Amino acid sequence: MNLTSAFRDPQLAAGALEAIARTVADYQGRITLMEVCGTHTMAIYQHGIRTLLPPQIRLISGPGCPVCVTPVDYVDHAVALARLPAVIITTFGDMVRVPGSSSSLMREQALGADVRIVYSPLDAVAVAARNPGRKVVFLGVGFETTTPTIAGAVVQAQKQGLDNFFVLASHKTMPAPMAALTADPELQVDGYICPAHVSAIIGSDAYRPVVEQCRVPCVVTGFEPLDMLKGIQMLATQVVEGRAEVENEYSRVVKPQGNPKARELLYTVFEPADARWRGIGVIPGSGLSIRSEFAGFDAARAIEVEVEEPIEHQGCLCGEILKGKVRPGDCPLFRTVCTPEDPVGACMVSSEGTCAAEYKYGG
Repeated sequence: MNLTSAFRDPQLAAGALEAIARTVADYQGRITLMEVCGTHTMAIYQHGIRTLLPPQIRLISGPGCPVCVTPVDYVDHAVALARLPAVIITTFGDMVRVPGSSSSLMREQALGADVRIVYSPLDAVAVAARNPGRKVVFLGVGFETTTPTIAGAVVQAQKQGLDNFFVLASHKTMPAPMAALTADPELQVDGYICPAHVSAIIGSDAYRPVVEQCRVPCVVTGFEPLDMLKGIQMLATQVVEGRAEVENEYSRVVKPQGNPKARELLYTVFEPADARWRGIGVIPGSGLSIRSEFAGFDAARAIEVEVEEPIEHQGCLCGEILKGKVRPGDCPLFRTVCTPEDPVGACMVSSEGTCAAEYKYGG
């Protein structure tokens, strides 16, 4: 790896790598660190960070891609809504290509369904305002980073008196899956590289329950490759010293309490709920559902539709990949049946998916 091409300041990068090497020089065993952020996953692959680290440190990717962790039955629900003649589906781009049990939104669009890609939930509100005779459903998929904007769209639709705007919610929250993965006896995680965007909303203090209950170190880390190396060095130091604390490498953006105004808006519209994660199952309190006061905007409650029984695609290891138990190359479909042009699993669809990252940049 040429540090000059991968890092803005090669000297600082070399110093960070030397610090990591010194930290683990006398450590007996392997340190397994998991990132739970799709942007971190892409950065690790893009900059070849795995190839730069000493053999004692192993990086694995977790459930940090919101599209990837969305279960099949949600996609099936969206497809069923798209088939209704009076419905317009609005969504961010990645969700269009995610396969459901028997179809996808892209396929339904080709068959005549009105599926539109928008760049903001407020764009979906505008679509509803322009189409008063039709029901406009926005696919609410994402972590705490995007959920406040969706809450803001619901509030705006209420202010405008729109009764044809709806959200099909499948929001997920951190750090609940981190605690669930730590408790998995088949998975040994020694430390977590905590997400940056999510942490800007929820704050670094949100990871204290994971540290206190699971005794696993957590470090909030930025996206630049040098940020990643510094975060890895901080985690390795904690492991070597036998500590488990919350540390914040990304303090220039992330504060201990996060963004209180964004969280206030989020919890005005949404409330904690159990949620199903692809490959992991139901995690109590790890999702967000629309509050009863805003039930009229909840597509799941307001629009009746028959949804098919969910069927997982045979041979796809997306669920195991999301848990960090296998790498994309271990999947028999990877690069053969499953490619970015014709994806079988959500991990290949999303630009933040582990399979998409390994396909593009290599293992």
